[in-house]
Amino acid sequence: MSKRANKLVIVTEKVLLKKVAQIIDECGATGYTVVDTGGKGSRNVRSTGKPNVSDTDSNVKFEVLTETREMAEKIADQVAIKFFTDYAGIIYICEAEVLYGRTFCGPDGC
Repeated sequence: MSKRANKLVIVTEKVLLKKVAQIIDECGATGYTVVDTGGKGSRNVRSTGKPNVSDTDSNVKFEVLTETREMAEKIADQVAIKFFTDYAGIIYICEAEVLYGRTFCGPDGC
């Protein structure tokens, strides 16, 4: 069995890590995953290449599973409105099926 979910992905500047995490928590998501990332976009190349004196020049990618599309859109809207005028970022939503995940599916699984 599986449980349908929405996977919200937010890629933005690492300096926003705590602020984006706070929005996700306040919107009621049960959790998220964050990884360091890099790449190229409209604002040029961002690299996670080491060594680096400061982490402010790198990006992070959040992945958030939500039960409803409305929750995913609420998180996305708040992040975009608060930060994407002044900081680089992209947000997208994908359909997902959760196969295992005690917190997301419940104690009996999906």
